[in-house]
Amino acid sequence: MRLFTMLALLLLSPLTVLAGPSQAGDAAVNTETAILAGGCFWCTEADFEKLDGVLSAVSGYAGGHVKNPTYKQVSAGTTGHIEVVKVSYDADKLGYSDILDHYWPTIDPTRNDGQFCDTGPQYRPAIFYQNDNQHKLALASVKKIEKTKPFSAPLKVELIKAGKFYPAEDYHQDYYKKNSYRYKLYRYGCRRDARLEELWGKAP
Repeated sequence: MRLFTMLALLLLSPLTVLAGPSQAGDAAVNTETAILAGGCFWCTEADFEKLDGVLSAVSGYAGGHVKNPTYKQVSAGTTGHIEVVKVSYDADKLGYSDILDHYWPTIDPTRNDGQFCDTGPQYRPAIFYQNDNQHKLALASVKKIEKTKPFSAPLKVELIKAGKFYPAEDYHQDYYKKNSYRYKLYRYGCRRDARLEELWGKAP
């Protein structure tokens, strides 16, 4: 029995050693969020989840007057909401200004009546700031883009104080992954990337 016990301890011991430091060394991620509207939230979600330092991007609705709105209500333009994405990011890797720098080239900021093939105020571009610091940084970002944009048309992106964020229905989350073929057809059919290249130039 003693031999068996010793062998068991020897076999289990490395597992304990390996598990211990991993658990003890896990540090809490310094997470912050940004709420952004850039037209179809499928596309905005896809654009942000590819950015290093982003932890998640959740499609949803913001800015309206109806509680717990549905996609059918929002897309009909009857609730006052805009399709948005709530981006959670590691604030030790990215700042709010970095998030905004990534945001601008993914939208058509010359329109406030929709985006690409989606028309209506529920698809207009907007930055929903959640506190005074985000508001300050958003204003600075607008000024920066006004000076550096490679097109002459004025910017029409709204800065809106964030209220309640409502996650969209489950079938909308990660749509670009779950229905990649349909998503690609939609994005191509809307000429989203073609229009972005016209505005901002070819992506690096």
